[in-house]
Amino acid sequence: QVQLVESGGGLVQAGGSLRLSCAASGRTFSRFAMGWFRQAPGKEREFVSSISWGGDFTFYADFVKGRFTISRDVAKNTVYLQMNSLKPEDTAVYYCVADYESSAISAGQPDYWGQGTEVTVSS
Repeated sequence: QVQLVESGGGLVQAGGSLRLSCAASGRTFSRFAMGWFRQAPGKEREFVSSISWGGDFTFYADFVKGRFTISRDVAKNTVYLQMNSLKPEDTAVYYCVADYESSAISAGQPDYWGQGTEVTVSS
């Protein structure tokens, strides 16, 4: 079993930045691909970004490319999402996810989900 706990959400003005963190515990963190999804009010949950277990490969949704950066610190069992140039449309609950397979994350079906952290971007 893997437990994922997100933090770092909050209220920020448009153009500002936030860094989300996801602390993982349980099974060997270093062998899991990690990622982030988000769900805005009244909308479907959508993929944001993922990172391979070795950190060699990262993937981003088109709407965050050039603004968001995913990274991981294996020693701290933590994955991060640095969000810059935030827009009101980035307002959502952000969920950390984990799976042995990156493909499962890309398919929207990772095995493990955090409880989510809320991000609100004001205009």
